This record gives sequence, structure tokens and C-alpha cells, in this order.
Amino acid sequence: QVDLVESGGGLVQAGGSLRLSCAAYGRTFFEHTMGWFRQSPGKEREFLAALKWIGGDTYYADSVKGRFTASRDNAKNTVYLQMDNLKPEDTATYYCAAGMVPSTYAKVESWYNYWGQGTQVAVSS
Repeated sequence: QVDLVESGGGLVQAGGSLRLSCAAYGRTFFEHTMGWFRQSPGKEREFLAALKWIGGDTYYADSVKGRFTASRDNAKNTVYLQMDNLKPEDTATYYCAAGMVPSTYAKVESWYNYWGQGTQVAVSS
């Protein structure tokens, strides 16, 4: 069984920071692309960032570019999403995902076939 487990969510004031973690259990994802998505109530799931284990290439949505940073720790089989200058509109459930995703499709949700359970982020104004 493969598990992706997110952690690090919580309540933060606008302008604050959080770092989300996504730990992989059951296998390694060194040939995969790791993605970060979020979903707010009543909205579709939204791509935020993606990172390739091999090479470390990163991809970001325009809405978070310059505020969010994806990174990885190979030894811990864990990826991170550093979120700075958070805004109330960043309030959502955040998910990590993994898949054998070509670079061209790094932002496309349907290419990811492993998903975590999500972690809640709330940003107060």
C-alpha cells in the first residue's frame, strides 16, 4: 500500500507562513512528479506547484508564484510546500499527489494517481 501523508496545516494570520510536508510511505517516488493542489468549498481542485524528484525542476501556478516554494528531502522521502505571505483566499484543503507526469502536463490533475488525505489551511484576515 502506498500512502502520501500531508501535515503542517493550521490557522495563520494573513501575511504569515506555513510549511506543509508530504511524506511517502510504501514506496519511493524518485521517478515521479510530486504535485501540490488545493480545494476550497464549492470550488474545483486547483494546481499549485509540482516538483520532479529527478533534477528538481519545479512548476508553479501564477497565483502562488513567488509566494510558494516546493522542495524535497530525498533521505526522508518527503516533499514540502513552503507558503509565505499567506492571504485569506489561500484558505483551503491542501493535497499532495504523485504520478509519472510528463513535464508538459505537470499542472494537470488527472496525471496524478496517488493522493494524500489533505491538510487544512485557514488564513484569517
